[in-house]
Amino acid sequence: MRAAVGRLDPALRPAVAYHLGWADAEGNPVAGDGGKGVRPALAVLSAEAVGAPSAVGVPGAVAVELVHNFSLMHDDVVDGDRERRHRPTVWALFGMGEAIIAGDALQTLAVEVLLDTGGRAAPRAAASLVRATQAMIAGQASDMAFESREQVSPEECTRMEAAKTGALLGFAASAGAELADATPARVDALREFGTQLGLAFQAIDDLLGIWGAPSVTGKPVASDLRSQKKSLPVVLALASTTPEADQLRALFANAPLDDAAVARAALLIEAAGARHATEEWATRHLDAALAALATAEPVRSAHDDLTELAVFVTRREF
Repeated sequence: MRAAVGRLDPALRPAVAYHLGWADAEGNPVAGDGGKGVRPALAVLSAEAVGAPSAVGVPGAVAVELVHNFSLMHDDVVDGDRERRHRPTVWALFGMGEAIIAGDALQTLAVEVLLDTGGRAAPRAAASLVRATQAMIAGQASDMAFESREQVSPEECTRMEAAKTGALLGFAASAGAELADATPARVDALREFGTQLGLAFQAIDDLLGIWGAPSVTGKPVASDLRSQKKSLPVVLALASTTPEADQLRALFANAPLDDAAVARAALLIEAAGARHATEEWATRHLDAALAALATAEPVRSAHDDLTELAVFVTRREF
């Protein structure tokens, strides 16, 4: 990651280093929180899963982490979030323009990292990353469009989350295998594992967006409710036939929501049964992910590590 970021124009590096947790606002090195590293771990393990050395998956790990962080920088701009990982966001500290162009630079750098690996698998891996990134962007566009809609169906929400989160995790979980030139069947099975894991992961993220403590999420309490995101618990609550659905709809009609309204909305969603339904949703997609993993016939040690990682990301504390 550091070698890749070192290729960027020096004017872009301070904002990127800050966002990645490598430096403070003045550029001084810090031992910060750069995130859990789930996506790069998946990429490295996917190489091991098909019997290749872990190093084969490293370019995929770097590429997916660059794209993920590009999306976070831009998401913070779109959502107006001023805090991430318990620190000011890049746009809040360096300015909106700086956050946008730094994110752009990370996106193009990711493709460059893959192409620079050489070999016949590199163009395929780069093309897979581009497709996953396009899907992620389309999912983000749908997510934004849903905010102004009164009703979103659970099916629409699933398609949005499969694109927004599932596509990139699908690439991560298959990148190492693709770079190792594994068979298309094994690559596809690992991609399906990642996609299903992405749906489970996003469901848990949606729960954290409403009930997660700021000490865990690094964001203000109930940040998704304040922005009226049509996350899965909200969609399931509004689609229910409970009295709480009508009350929640009326509450959203009186935006913006103050602290009392946000707390009321969270109670209504839970009373409508949507919190429990979202937890069950996450479990179903985790089970589907593990079933897809088995069809990839991974090396036993990698199978165990990928299973442990999948369970870890869907058992996050609130």
